[in-house]
Amino acid sequence: MNTKDKILKIFEGNPLYENFRLGYWRMRTRKSQKELEENAKKRANGFDDRQFSRLKEFENKYNGERCFIIATGPSLTIDDLEKLKDEYTFGVNSIIKLFDKTDFRPDFYGIQDKFVYGAMQDVIKNTKFKTAFCADVIKKYYDVPNDFILFPYNSDYHYFDVKFGEYNAQFSDNAYEIVYDGYSITYSLIEIAIYMGFKEIYLLGCDCSYPKGSKSHVVESGFVDKNAVSNPIRMRVGYKCAKDYADSHGIKIYNATRGGELETFERVDLDEVLAK
Repeated sequence: MNTKDKILKIFEGNPLYENFRLGYWRMRTRKSQKELEENAKKRANGFDDRQFSRLKEFENKYNGERCFIIATGPSLTIDDLEKLKDEYTFGVNSIIKLFDKTDFRPDFYGIQDKFVYGAMQDVIKNTKFKTAFCADVIKKYYDVPNDFILFPYNSDYHYFDVKFGEYNAQFSDNAYEIVYDGYSITYSLIEIAIYMGFKEIYLLGCDCSYPKGSKSHVVESGFVDKNAVSNPIRMRVGYKCAKDYADSHGIKIYNATRGGELETFERVDLDEVLAK
């Protein structure tokens, strides 16, 4: 702990200090949020933002196709991954730690949490990806591989949600303009998948539960989330937003997870889906 942190530690819990700190971060976050929205409008109006230009190669590239977005809940199995080799698939976060146990590789990989990235950066650097989508915010903290495709990630609009418990989500169907955080990388990949043209999206390993004393992921990233207990509540808010968008735009999102507690989307049996 450096000198600055030691001094600030003294004031922790002091109401005046906490109110000052909250006000400071509100002001700073509003400025950042305004900048994010202004940049999104520029891209919407034709501005060629080179750091995100590779995203445009994927716009409607898979129009009308179906895909599987694979989260890392404890219900996920190697057997199920093996069944998806002939499907378009997205994988997230610590799924790459399973690569030594299977030949399965997702067509697309996604990561947006800088803490998760930090915990797995050595694994990421030694992994070969077909295509990897990465939140631009991560590049501010780490050296991201050159072949990673950055997306403009906006989580600032709900920066204080965890503190006040007032959860909300926005949805974007244009990943080049903006990708709104919906409390999980799975949510962001739903936005990106829709931008890519997928009309049928299946979620797998999306348990949406963090039971105390039980395993939270099929394989852990190494980052311990101190807010994990409230994650399912926030995630459901996000998924409801995604469902509302999908329902009003002729897009189907199904939950093919074996078990878990996510009931926002219609449940389907993975084996029956793959047998069609």
